[in-house]
Amino acid sequence: MAQKLTLISHKLCPYVQRAVIALNEKGVPFERVDIDLANKPDWFLKISPLGKVPVLLVTGDDGNEAALFESNVICEYIEETQAGAKLHPHNALQRAQHRAWMEFGSTILSELWGLETTDDPAVFESKRQAVAAKFARAEEALGKGPFFAGEHFSLVDAVFAPIFRYFDVFDQLIDLSVFADTPKVRAWREELAKRPSVRTAVGADYPQLLHAFLVRHDAHMLKLAA
Repeated sequence: MAQKLTLISHKLCPYVQRAVIALNEKGVPFERVDIDLANKPDWFLKISPLGKVPVLLVTGDDGNEAALFESNVICEYIEETQAGAKLHPHNALQRAQHRAWMEFGSTILSELWGLETTDDPAVFESKRQAVAAKFARAEEALGKGPFFAGEHFSLVDAVFAPIFRYFDVFDQLIDLSVFADTPKVRAWREELAKRPSVRTAVGADYPQLLHAFLVRHDAHMLKLAA
């Protein structure tokens, strides 16, 4: 059955980027619709139970439409239904381990939210240390690279690439030193930054939009950079 895929998104959302990267890696055509999360359309609220992006609208050739929410669920659906490169290991145990590391990536994003939005110096330092500690754990899990599982790009890479993208902007402002003791993570970050699916997951205005986001939150990071 032919399907039309429409990804409801936001220009800065790292969870959206996961789905975009997975779709790009598969070579799947899709339509992307960006919305303003500060002024959510009524039609979006009707299809997103949590009021969050991404949402993947799947329309069959019979016209029936289904809405999938939660980024990892969307990525799993893409992996299971679309042709192209396999983004999960064939082995069930390894696949479960990858899913666990995808969740680990989400915990880093939670810490990053605090890091980038707080105006409190103590909270900022606490979050900076927490992020560094999580990357230290990731360092222990990495092998020879270039990707998380070696030679083959996986959904874990799709999860971590948007995390690393934050630091492309942060590094222009301040040295957070979160990668100081993680050479494997640094190499991983550099490799993912080269990937076409990763580079095209956001628009050219991403750095400016993220900087404006920091300004709106009166971020302590900007005060340190001043």
